[in-house]
Amino acid sequence: MNRYRFCKWSRRLVLLGWLLPPLATASSLFGDENLQIHGFLSQGYTHTSANSWLGDSSNGSWDFRELGLNASYRLTPQLQISGQLLSLTAGEMQDGSPSLDYGLLDYNFANFDNGNLGLRFGRVKTPIGLYNDTRDAAFTRPTNFLPQSIYFDKVRNLELSNDGFQIYGDLLTDWGDLLFQGGMGKPVTDENVEYAYLGNDWQGELSSDFFFLGRIIYELDAGRIRLSATIADGDLDFEPGPTDPFSKGTVSIQLRVLSFQYNAEAWHFTTEYMQEDVINRNLGAFRPDDSGGTAEGFYLQFAHDLFTDWEIIARYDVSYLNRDDRDGTKQEAGPFGIPAHNMFAKDWTLGLRWDITPAFMVRGEYHWVDGTAWLSARENNFFQTERHWQMFSLLASYRF
Repeated sequence: MNRYRFCKWSRRLVLLGWLLPPLATASSLFGDENLQIHGFLSQGYTHTSANSWLGDSSNGSWDFRELGLNASYRLTPQLQISGQLLSLTAGEMQDGSPSLDYGLLDYNFANFDNGNLGLRFGRVKTPIGLYNDTRDAAFTRPTNFLPQSIYFDKVRNLELSNDGFQIYGDLLTDWGDLLFQGGMGKPVTDENVEYAYLGNDWQGELSSDFFFLGRIIYELDAGRIRLSATIADGDLDFEPGPTDPFSKGTVSIQLRVLSFQYNAEAWHFTTEYMQEDVINRNLGAFRPDDSGGTAEGFYLQFAHDLFTDWEIIARYDVSYLNRDDRDGTKQEAGPFGIPAHNMFAKDWTLGLRWDITPAFMVRGEYHWVDGTAWLSARENNFFQTERHWQMFSLLASYRF
């Protein structure tokens, strides 16, 4: 980002800093306690020793910015409407255009002494793992960027939400609490999805069919122990353009995530494991049927509360684009000769968070990375990426 653009956005951030707090009292201004309005503003800086992540990061990039405004209104004790608008700038992957993150009707149609059942309809958040529901807001993420082995920022919109319905329920028992969500919907697709699954933004269109989505969470002692299992299954349909190298076909995706978290008084341990089957069908010679393989990833994460407003975090995050070719040698020996290190990524992260006030947070982190599996093809030429690289990331976030 050049100096003019940076100064322009600096002035915008200062202006928003003055404008946002009054919105926090919007419900009282309207005289209706059923109305809730909240929002957030985050600005990040990224510098990498090589490769590109969220802009021209090898020269230092300010091209990571989140502006979100959400509102909810309780129409009746059982019925609520809610939604969120987001402007996200993320290097070449997101240009800051406002979009609807979610917008839904929530009908809680059954309440019991030890649980409830409900239905959400519209653009609903996709239940994946422990963090996907709230990945928009920096305050709810453990680090500036979620573990890329599970939460793929290069296809963020595909994972974030879907247009459909979701049934949810809670069951509270003496031996723990069960929370489940299940439904069907069409995920949001964009050019990033084509880059990730077809290698480029082609003339044709890659669109989503209905996905089946489900997650169950078990919690013990008010969240001291959390266990979760997630499944997602659906197709992406490709309609080729006149000069595209692929035929009309589908990319089938089957995602499975297992999660575990332990929360003590001052420290927290989290681990998640993912498998994603990618199955190509009828796309032609460049994407043979049943090719794609099974991606695999996991991470181990430790966080410690140093003081009431300081936290230190360490994480080891591993990604493989094909568990049958974890070192990438088969891919490199193939017809396209893509360097092996593009098939994996092993990321050591060390971060520090400071909650200056309950509404304002800053966080810095450093990454030592071996491999480039989670980088985007929109920002990188995979024949020119470097295997070993480091990244420094700084983020400031305000919420109301």
